[in-house]
Amino acid sequence: MQRVEILHFSDILCVWAYVEQARVTELAATFGAQVDIRAHFVQVFGDARGKLVRGWADRGGGAGYAAHVQDICERFEIGPIHPACWAQTVPSSSLACHLYLRAIGVAEAAGELPSGAMDQAARAVREAFFQQGVDVSQAHALRSIAAACGLDRGPIDDALERGLAHAALDRDLELGRTHDVRMSPTLLFNEGRQRLAGNVGYRVIEANVRELLLHREGGASWC
Repeated sequence: MQRVEILHFSDILCVWAYVEQARVTELAATFGAQVDIRAHFVQVFGDARGKLVRGWADRGGGAGYAAHVQDICERFEIGPIHPACWAQTVPSSSLACHLYLRAIGVAEAAGELPSGAMDQAARAVREAFFQQGVDVSQAHALRSIAAACGLDRGPIDDALERGLAHAALDRDLELGRTHDVRMSPTLLFNEGRQRLAGNVGYRVIEANVRELLLHREGGASWC
């Protein structure tokens, strides 16, 4: 079977990655085993509070950015956003989320957690922040989310304590630097030769996948 590998870079706290989550889910449902979507993390909100100060100081600060996020989600009909999201609840860093999720990924790869555990947890962390106003940069919040997903804490803690999660996250960041990924979300196709970055509609993503599948099956491709 022909398969298209997609490298999916995102920052958990990025609203555009939150919007794209539904598109990536639909892509997996539509193409099934024909696509291999590999999640990676890129640091956009590594210093989330500093980023708001630098980028939104003259546009209303945290309240202005919170209104901006609310407007985006309303326009794309994503569903209600918690009023505290970015207004009162401002996580210190997305790095904490990414490290914890990579710990889940390490345990999943070792067969200590079920297949798809990291993707499930990533969705749950995004929803906890955007829909419930949870500060997902706090360790206790991440542990609670993992527990709600039914994930055993032991293998996750082990990956953190042994530095395995840190190494896995560093590989993500290095891969992002290799491909010059600067935006969340970014989708890379065709061994990095094609990219779709930022707010890209589902039909555009789907068209890229269909053209790559056609090309690999011997047809002519315009990609």
